[in-house]
Parts: sequence; C-alpha cells; structure tokens
Amino acid sequence: MSPPGRPKGEYRRAHHEGIPMSTSQNTLNGKTLFITGASRGIGLAIAKRAARDGANIVIAAKTSDPNPKLPGPIHSAAAEIEAAGGQALALQTDIRDDASVLEAVARAVSRFGGIDILVNNASAISLTPTTATSMKRFDLMFGVNVRGTYLCTQAVLAELVKSAQAGRNPHVLNMSPPLSMREHWFSPHVAYTMAKYGMSECTLGHAGEFKPYGIGVNSLWPRTAIATAALQMIPGVDLGRCRTPEILSDAAYLILTSDAKLTTGNFFIDDELLAVHGVTDFDQYSVMPGTKDFIPDFFVD
Repeated sequence: MSPPGRPKGEYRRAHHEGIPMSTSQNTLNGKTLFITGASRGIGLAIAKRAARDGANIVIAAKTSDPNPKLPGPIHSAAAEIEAAGGQALALQTDIRDDASVLEAVARAVSRFGGIDILVNNASAISLTPTTATSMKRFDLMFGVNVRGTYLCTQAVLAELVKSAQAGRNPHVLNMSPPLSMREHWFSPHVAYTMAKYGMSECTLGHAGEFKPYGIGVNSLWPRTAIATAALQMIPGVDLGRCRTPEILSDAAYLILTSDAKLTTGNFFIDDELLAVHGVTDFDQYSVMPGTKDFIPDFFVD
C-alpha cells in the first residue's frame, strides 16, 4: 500500500529538503574513500572532487590494462587523483568476488589506517527485454549491482563503525535511483530495473540498520543522462543532450560532508540537491552549453 499522500505505486521518493548547512563537515581532508568503479566516469569524478580536499582514495575497479574501447585503467586514474591533490591506492578488484573485495579492504586499511566512506558506484547495465537478456548478463547485473553493493558494504562495515567511534563522520553512498514501483520503469528492461533497485533497497535497509552506529547511508541519482564511456556504447545516444559526471561529484560532495547522523535514508536527485544549496548555474554541467532538451534518466518520475 502506498503511504498517504503519495502516488499509487510509489513506495518512497527522494527527500529534497537538502542537507542543513550547519551540519556540514565542510571537508574530506584526511578521509579515506573506498570507491568501486572509480577508474573512470562518475566514480572518478567523485574521487577527484574528494582529492581536491586532500582525501585518500581507494580505486576498487577491474580495469588494470588499457582498453581501446574504454578509458580509465586504475593506474591512470590514480595519477589523475594524485594530480588533483589526494593520495590514491589503485586495486584491481572484482566486486563480485568475496576474496577480491576482502583483500582490497585489508590493503586499504593497511595503507591508510581505516575507511571512512564507501561509494558503491560500480554498475552493470543491459537495457534489454526478457527475451533478449541472457542469464549470463542477468547474473552479471545482479552480481555487480546487488551482490557487489551488499558485499562491499558488509566488508567495510567494521571500519565504518570504527570511523564513527572516532568521530570521523562515516557514510555509504549508493549510486542508485529512488524506488518507484511503477510498471513503466520495469516493463522495458525488467532485469536491469530489479538490479538497480536492489542497490536502492540496500540504502533503505542499511540506513535503518546502521543508524545506531552513526553511519549515514544514502542514494544519489541523476535527473538527466550522464556522458560516460558506458553511455557512449549505447547506439543512438546524443551526448550533446547529456550532462557531465561533475554534477554528480558536486552533489556527492555535499552528501559526504554532511552530518552522517542527520543525513541518512535519503534518495537524492543531483540537480535538486544542488539547487537547495544555492547552485543556479547548471549550464556548467552541460556537455553542450546552452542545451535545454536533456535526455531524462531512468527512474525519475
């Protein structure tokens, strides 16, 4: 049953009251961020924004060798992060594999002394109907999006609890959409929708489960399509009608510098959160300045 006052079929919408400025921690200096899929795109943009504060970044991603089709092996990403002002630890990591994740967490703790923030950014996509979705692709999406998010969160939880006890303001940020139980978000690509919503269900559940520890758990999602390497691989996409990853990195920064005890259980939309905090120039995030007709992203009603 839908909560009173909400449209039928919509379980929980994003909160857009914003983050009270008085609760902001203002900086990520000295904090350690474990970011999945941080070798390119949105994950790398979030990493570089944190690096500008002097943060430590653990790049947990699969791409270690140059790929002519995709930018961002982990070592070139590390160089960009260090050039931005942070410290980087590049770790080839398969977030579907328990041993790989646990080893990455152990190496991160050995290098930086702990983990304060987890960003579950890695994701797999296939915008295909049931007849065109192989079970191999189905398993990939669930392995990366759902299992990977859950596994990484479980693996760093002890470190986040220590961070909370030390007053270091720990957060988990899942790059996943608000939950909207409407048929039109499911019917074109049931498997992908279930996999992305699985990440959001982690936000919903872990926000409540981890609240006693003082760990903030939130989701962030873009209103428009974002120009990434993955998007470029989808035929027919007009990148000129997209925004850049920096809109998400700026929005993520606001969340990750907020008071984790007060900012938790939210499903934020990038431009609405930024607008609440006084951003008025959204043209700076346009791939093609002056664009008004952006491609809308999935799952935003």
